[in-house]
Amino acid sequence: MIEATLADLRKSSTFFKTNQVVHIVNGRKKEDVGYFIPNIFKTKFEAFLSELEKEEKKKLLLRIAKASTKDPVGDGTINDGIY
Repeated sequence: MIEATLADLRKSSTFFKTNQVVHIVNGRKKEDVGYFIPNIFKTKFEAFLSELEKEEKKKLLLRIAKASTKDPVGDGTINDGIY
């Protein structure tokens, strides 16, 4: 992994030709900005993001399922069970 600053982005002709993941930092504030993923990792990275999204959706569905079991069905009830 290469570390680069925001100023390096201005030299885009050389910056985007890399075949390694680039960790981008704000040079003045020394803060993380993000990562640049080159095209050679596109399919693997998209698969990774897809798995993350599936996990988040699964967690949300579990939360909904638990809430619906706590939510009594009957006359005069308004509790949604989500805490």
